[in-house]
Amino acid sequence: MFRVDHVYLSDDIATAQFACNLTACKGTCCVRGDAGAPVRRQETAVLRKAWELLKDELRPRAREVVAEKGLIWGEGTDMELACTDGAECVFVQYDDAGIALCGIHKAAMEGRIGWPKPVSCHLFPLRIIESGAIDYVNFEYIPEMCSPACDHAKANGIFLAEYLKDALVRRYGEIWYDTFLEICHTIRQEKGIPV
Repeated sequence: MFRVDHVYLSDDIATAQFACNLTACKGTCCVRGDAGAPVRRQETAVLRKAWELLKDELRPRAREVVAEKGLIWGEGTDMELACTDGAECVFVQYDDAGIALCGIHKAAMEGRIGWPKPVSCHLFPLRIIESGAIDYVNFEYIPEMCSPACDHAKANGIFLAEYLKDALVRRYGEIWYDTFLEICHTIRQEKGIPV
């Protein structure tokens, strides 16, 4: 484990190779799991605005679930996005190839919304546990979900730490990220992994 300011990170974050490969995984991180994506309190208002903007474009079952149970489940530090039937995020849209895409991210790429998606989604496969003023960050490797991304990254020489730059800067800032990346490079060098 290594530390950058108030954030403790598992060593494998420095050495893992990971880069999404939607063609291979079909967006499985948006449709599998035992709970919805974790949501931070400061994200709830923008998620509600995104829902109002996008709901007519989303799946009928997603609209039913949100009408019945709400968009965000839980409260306080234990909030998550609603899922349909314990699986798909309510913001999932499918393309013609059957790949699950985030409706929020798609709208952001089209310039219709100025927010990419919940930070927990942006950071996947990293998971953060907040404990007071300390964050603990782990690489949540789930073979059936992460193997295509790991294989793709290994074939292209992409490390998780660099791949998630935008998400990590979004969460912790540019100065934090620069320090984090220096430490990742040092860990790789110590382990004999080319930087």
